[in-house]
Amino acid sequence: MIEYLVLVSCIGFLAFLIPGRSRKYPAIVGWVFIVLFLFAELPYYFSLNNFVYPLMAFLSVPFLYITVKYLLRDDPRVINLSRAAAVAFLIYAPFEYIPVFGDWLIGVVVGQVVFILNTLGYTATLTEWNIIARNSLRVEIILACTGIQSIAIMLGVAAAVPTTSRQKVAAFVLIAPVIYILNLLRNAFVIMAYTEQWFPYFPEIASNGEFGYESFFWAHNVIAELLALVLLVAIAYGLFKIIPKLGDFADDLYQLYSCEVRAMFYRGK
Repeated sequence: MIEYLVLVSCIGFLAFLIPGRSRKYPAIVGWVFIVLFLFAELPYYFSLNNFVYPLMAFLSVPFLYITVKYLLRDDPRVINLSRAAAVAFLIYAPFEYIPVFGDWLIGVVVGQVVFILNTLGYTATLTEWNIIARNSLRVEIILACTGIQSIAIMLGVAAAVPTTSRQKVAAFVLIAPVIYILNLLRNAFVIMAYTEQWFPYFPEIASNGEFGYESFFWAHNVIAELLALVLLVAIAYGLFKIIPKLGDFADDLYQLYSCEVRAMFYRGK
């Protein structure tokens, strides 16, 4: 059931890409259903002791209100933001909804991660086509482990404003290969940390009842997440250098949302 929320959101954003005076309404559908998806996933996030995405879910409520408000006004800032989301879905959707593409990408990532592990001396085997095993512990590689989501999001950001062909190529080179390669290293690091039990600390925070999960939690949910955030910030900085208009766009969005949030809190005072 939850996956249908993303599907409806995807359809909404893709419909937004069709030129027309009413395209803001599919965009609203896209934003509403992606926020609903975040809330529907809360039990799963909490089961992983992951509090980043729940925080994002609660912050998405004022974001949604402001976005819908300005979409209804045909504000170019949120129109461009919706274009970024739509392009991201356009890139991501084939891998999510066409199994042959998604499974192919997962299989490629699995093979390359196993190669990295074996090269580094951490011999790994496959118990299933997408499950890597070491030291009696197993890690399943799913689509979220391939980096395609981050690649799609950042390429969507690059598409938020008009660009030249040269800027498009430079942005792609900065985003896709860099994220893909670093994501392979991220997967290898998480598997090494988990199967070697590098971080068996603070089980009262990190444990979910499974043996050795603490190391997975710290490697995957904390260290890798923080490094991924730093990477995305660095890539965003690079994009601003390649596409200067993105900097202006980001500043416009900041001014819009920050002013609206301040107005919410100080209304009536």
